[in-house]
Amino acid sequence: MQNKNFRRDINGLRAIAVIAVVLFHFNASWMPGGFAGVDVFFVISGFLMTGIIFKGIEQEHFSVLKFYVARANRIIPALAVLCLSLSVFGWFYLTPIEYEALGKHIASSVTFLSNMVYWKEAGYFDAASHEKWLLHTWSLSVEWQFYILYPLVLVALCKFMSIKAMKYLLLIGTILGFILCIISTYKWPNPSYYLLPTRAWEMMMGGIAFLFPFQLQEHKKKLMELLGIALILASYIFISAENLWPGYLAIFPVLGAFLLIQANRQNSVITNNVVFQKIGTWSYSIYLWHWPLVVAIYIFALSEEYLYLGILLSIILGFLSYHFIERIKFQNDFTHVLSYLKCKPIYCSGLLCLIGILLFSKQYDLMPFRLSNEEIVIVEQQKRDPREAFCGNVVNGISPECKYGTGPVKAVVIGDSHSQAQNMAIGERASLAGGSIVSFGLSGCPTIKNSYSYDEKHKIADDNCGKLIANAIKITAQKYPNIPIIVINRNSQYLFGHNENKDFHLKPPVNFVDQEFDQRNAAYLENISAHMINTLCEFSEHHQVYLTRPTPELITDVPKTMFRRLALHQTAQHLKISREAYMQRQQVAFDIQNKAVQRCGVKLLDPLPYLCDSQYCYGDKNGIPLYFDDDHLSTYGSKLVAPIYDEVFQ
Repeated sequence: MQNKNFRRDINGLRAIAVIAVVLFHFNASWMPGGFAGVDVFFVISGFLMTGIIFKGIEQEHFSVLKFYVARANRIIPALAVLCLSLSVFGWFYLTPIEYEALGKHIASSVTFLSNMVYWKEAGYFDAASHEKWLLHTWSLSVEWQFYILYPLVLVALCKFMSIKAMKYLLLIGTILGFILCIISTYKWPNPSYYLLPTRAWEMMMGGIAFLFPFQLQEHKKKLMELLGIALILASYIFISAENLWPGYLAIFPVLGAFLLIQANRQNSVITNNVVFQKIGTWSYSIYLWHWPLVVAIYIFALSEEYLYLGILLSIILGFLSYHFIERIKFQNDFTHVLSYLKCKPIYCSGLLCLIGILLFSKQYDLMPFRLSNEEIVIVEQQKRDPREAFCGNVVNGISPECKYGTGPVKAVVIGDSHSQAQNMAIGERASLAGGSIVSFGLSGCPTIKNSYSYDEKHKIADDNCGKLIANAIKITAQKYPNIPIIVINRNSQYLFGHNENKDFHLKPPVNFVDQEFDQRNAAYLENISAHMINTLCEFSEHHQVYLTRPTPELITDVPKTMFRRLALHQTAQHLKISREAYMQRQQVAFDIQNKAVQRCGVKLLDPLPYLCDSQYCYGDKNGIPLYFDDDHLSTYGSKLVAPIYDEVFQ
């Protein structure tokens, strides 16, 4: 039986929010700004929570603990079932690295800290986000953090001021929160997206809708509702992931939700139709279950037809989750402090947190129990140089100068993550020759003196990479005179962008030296190529420089793809790209290297005979991945090509 105070318009607004989020996640082109549906949810939550708290305070029976337990009963059960389901699924279909990440994310989700975890990881719209099964729980964490602080603040304030004064203080706080959001989003976009301080105003805006209700005639209510819907839909259609968010643009969906709530039209054909009422009722569960389906379609590389099936399954799972999980009533008598410990969802959170910590900390100990020998062989190649993080920790252009191998230094290796991936194997070859290597490596750093890496979102030009190369020129000349230098770079990335991201080439170039470019045109290629050659020639003034030909980029993550084929009992097939595709991608990089050979006498080292035949370049050999992802050589792959470096140590 429905509560007489049940707001059908708000229930319909939930449907408008969740539909947008689901469509955006399954295919962003369907609704480019659909992520703003989360902002609509925040407004709804703020309205409802403010109502509960202020009514309780005014009637002098509000209990913070009861409020917390009620929220836990509402949110945790369905979330706990989702996390447990993913744990079981992951046991069979995820690699140890993925399962470890899942464990970490389960623990952070059920403790409502996931927004902080994801803030530290890749941005919400990055490609890597599509491999995080619980990414969408960041918004639940923001809400829960608001639920914890909001009642405490209001209860404290009511001790010192009147209800009327509190209302106006909340209004002022909302305005200040919006200003903070605008400033912070421009300066620090990633934390602003995920963290409570820049999201609280959206929930407080919902509180303002409760505290300052409009008294309107019916025809004005209709106009207000239509205006609210128009603002929300406009944000869904005209805003996209390219915009800084939340920022000032968030006012559109937030104000739209505010106006629709203020309109308070309980018999609106827009929000009170059967479809929207059902979807609104199931919206929380639909939201919970839809994202893992998006991730599954992505990581298993399923065809477009599965997007439509995923949407249908989201609704079905949302319906089942609502009826069999959300509707469970947890009774607490609250007669004494110990009665709060009867709140079963709290036990669910604690148990799942322990499971998450176990998966995170003991993943590799669990491998023999859940993986076949063939799968273990594959996932072992996902392991990377344990010193990579330390050795690549370049600050203000200063490198740790990590040493690999034993004996005197016989070569210096300079480059980006492609060089870091080969350091151990090159060091082993140096050891066989009675020596060692020193590494100057930084991920995403082209070997270009005084270059900059421009961060569009943060609006900064980072000179750390350019300083590293400039320092390397000086240090190697002084400290390692006449010692050969090996340069390994993924130059195609700096020239044309990541080939695993089909739209990356459309973005402005990230790296530049003396001038910025809006596009990767002929002028940009000529400019960046000249600086690459000049830097190599400057190194060659004091050293014999060796250039490694570009590593083939497979586009597909090799170990993950091989692992999933085994897990799904699919026929094993070589992962490969044609040599023609390789040459087309690398032609400009080849030209740069060839010009450096002519101008400065650098020498070339070619890994292709070990990775390719006359037609194809392969991602695996003898059932073992040659890469630890799509473009970095694995331990096996780097050892396979390492003999090309023997001539350096002769």
